[in-house]
Amino acid sequence: MKEEIQIVNLYNKIAGLIQTARQSIVRTIDHTMVYTYFEIGRMIVEDEQQGEERAEYGKLILESLSKRLTKNFGQGFSSVNLRQMRSFFLAYQIQQTVSAELQSTDNKEKVVSSEILLKSDVSELCQTLPVRSQMPVLKLSWSHYLILMRIDDISERRFYEIEAIQNNWSVRELKRNFDSALYQRLALSLDKEKVKQLALQGQLINKPEDAIKDPYILEFLNLKPHSSYSETELEQAIIDKLQHFLKELGKGFMFVDRQERISFDERHFYIDLVFYNRLLRCFVLIDLKIGDLKHQDLGQMQMYVNYYDRFVKLPEENKTVGIVLCRDKSDTLVEITLPEDNDQIFASRYKTVLPDKEELRKLLDDKDFEV
Repeated sequence: MKEEIQIVNLYNKIAGLIQTARQSIVRTIDHTMVYTYFEIGRMIVEDEQQGEERAEYGKLILESLSKRLTKNFGQGFSSVNLRQMRSFFLAYQIQQTVSAELQSTDNKEKVVSSEILLKSDVSELCQTLPVRSQMPVLKLSWSHYLILMRIDDISERRFYEIEAIQNNWSVRELKRNFDSALYQRLALSLDKEKVKQLALQGQLINKPEDAIKDPYILEFLNLKPHSSYSETELEQAIIDKLQHFLKELGKGFMFVDRQERISFDERHFYIDLVFYNRLLRCFVLIDLKIGDLKHQDLGQMQMYVNYYDRFVKLPEENKTVGIVLCRDKSDTLVEITLPEDNDQIFASRYKTVLPDKEELRKLLDDKDFEV
């Protein structure tokens, strides 16, 4: 019995090591292929630019090249894929990835020497690539870059690249955040300097308003936009999809409780959802409203927040934040109801379908600043 336990323990350690090694090999191979595709794109563009740009180049040269590469190296080199590699190089040829900028102390455009890169950030397999004087830092998979390189706005592309790297987004998560217009939703609530910061450092959570979105996109609840449902049903749908909801809330959120009862003067009140944000080091209370926001809703949330600040939070924790999540709201009503120096109570809309990205872009344009 003792020997069997010893063997099982040894097996588990070795199995864990093998699994880690295999995952590392997969990541290394994928990483190597990303740089390979970048170089293939470069070679295609450089060959194309030897003479005047020819419209028939893509059809004749790429199709012929595709047939030869496929014959000798197998699948993955169709003319469509080669055009994608060309587009990849064109999108990233001037160091537009913020991965390098994050390593720069002065936030200026920084190009990392590929000689250093190939020695430190990529495996020895990458050293078979030609050493260039300029090469971007590429830390994501090819599938990630297939999505990113289709984003025309460089600032928006940079934001999604940073967030994908920092939060280890899967391809599905990257696509969902892009489809839900996360960049535009955050930018709408920020001033000019902070919008620029999105493209340089991603979303930074330093104070409560940094974590607030308007609107929140809850398409994963599968609630039809004009269907009839109660606040209880909305809450249950969120609990059923809690992992998705936490990702939509953003960085640092942890679930604490639902329908938490608070009591005083023999009266009982119930807070719909209670979260804690470890970055802000504070509780975050959410009240759900299926209709238009009323000033009483903000007053009720103020009471919840006051209660938490006085009777629940620890002295070393920051002030409690309250979010009233409603289907629609009047910004003027919110502004007049809340004090001018308010930094605890927020009202945000929620939508049960993916937003119209063009509409959000127009709203950004109306803010009259360059992103």
